[in-house]
Amino acid sequence: MFSPAVDNLVAQLTRLPGIGTRTAQRLAFHLLRVSKEEAAALADAIAEVKERVRFCRECGNLTEDEVCAICLDARRDQHVICVVEQPADLISVERTAEYRGLYHVLGGALSPIDGVEPSHLRIDELLRRVERNGVEEVVLATNPNMTGEATASYLADRLRGKARVTRLASGLPVGGDLEYADEVTLGRALSGRREM
Repeated sequence: MFSPAVDNLVAQLTRLPGIGTRTAQRLAFHLLRVSKEEAAALADAIAEVKERVRFCRECGNLTEDEVCAICLDARRDQHVICVVEQPADLISVERTAEYRGLYHVLGGALSPIDGVEPSHLRIDELLRRVERNGVEEVVLATNPNMTGEATASYLADRLRGKARVTRLASGLPVGGDLEYADEVTLGRALSGRREM
């Protein structure tokens, strides 16, 4: 239907998460409309990020240095580690401005069906950090879905006796209605209730 070059661009764009064929076509047509310099700037930015960005050797966050700025920040609480699945989850927690400890990025969640076993994640690195650095609390902030819960449960078992293990509270979102809440979410909100 399109030229082979456009078909290839659309095919490459559909490989991005959340990008279907229609969106990929819209993006491809947008790139065809912009100046050559603007398209080249996008290509250069992609090449640069692939060249320069790596994972922090301590926590697994994205950084251009050997160790990320969060790990190097002496003002952060060195005795608390928040465990997340991906760097994007770390950013979400940071945006709250409520957490001042360190992080550990697992690189995914346990999913035997998808072939993701403990050895595929940064679990051993977490255990070493906890033992080596005198960590007192590990906050499990994996996603509240089946794989995230399985990962949190596995980590809690592995960390038992090494540090205090906590899990992010879950429940009703602000602005939500009870009639639309599923049973699991409502049940967690009830069990996690607090005094006012």
